[in-house]
Amino acid sequence: MTSRAFYYRMTQGIRVTVKPSYLASESRPDLGRYVFAYHVRIENVSRHTVQLLARRWLIADSIGEQTEVQGEGVVGQQPTLRPGMVHEYQSFCVLKSPEGHMEGQYFFRRDDGARFAAEIPRFHLNAAGIGPVH
Repeated sequence: MTSRAFYYRMTQGIRVTVKPSYLASESRPDLGRYVFAYHVRIENVSRHTVQLLARRWLIADSIGEQTEVQGEGVVGQQPTLRPGMVHEYQSFCVLKSPEGHMEGQYFFRRDDGARFAAEIPRFHLNAAGIGPVH
């Protein structure tokens, strides 16, 4: 497993940090299958309690394929985060090329009823483990 960088973004008191890694043992480059894991940490540094309702991912690889994934919550959960709380999870994606990137949004509802989108920073996926640090 190769891992080089953390990527983070703050939106309305929600800090999203992502650490991607290449899973060589799960990949089959000879078949155009490159598997990447990503660890996500969502921190509520605001003064509001928030609930993560949904997500939207944009996934692109270096051969021009783009995929959009939308759904409720993250890995089957819609966590509620009080001020100072953290939710972490790990997931993965499969690309047909050794390089690409992901980015997106998490959609939240605050305790006052307001809804907002927290940005997921664009992070690079690179089977060689070399990429920009953000």
